[in-house]
Amino acid sequence: MKRRKSRESKKGRIEIIPMIDVMFFLLATFMLASLTMQNLNSLPVSLPQGKAEMLSTPTPVTLTLTRDRQIFINKIPVTLDTLADTVRPLLGAEGDLIISADNDAPQGLVVQAMLQARSAGARHFLIAVKHE
Repeated sequence: MKRRKSRESKKGRIEIIPMIDVMFFLLATFMLASLTMQNLNSLPVSLPQGKAEMLSTPTPVTLTLTRDRQIFINKIPVTLDTLADTVRPLLGAEGDLIISADNDAPQGLVVQAMLQARSAGARHFLIAVKHE
């Protein structure tokens, strides 16, 4: 007859389900945090292909030109006549302006918009491109 010990020793188990829950929570948190870091001041346009360095400006001013000749400053619709007055208070000390022109936007309109922005105080123009 075999006697039972008064205290049975149980082997420890690693429960993996709580670890999976924590990992999914961390994944969702980091995904949401990365979405808030995206530049959401521009409208969706078909950008030209190219190689460029990533921008490190905290809040850039974006000049968006669409294929149907519409002009936006940080999603605010403007015309060529009101562009300079709208962009002047938004430009920082550096005078950086991101040009996000559609691939099919008329070149003359892009140049005219850049000249209006230059008259408002923009010193550096950064061209937005789609990474290859």
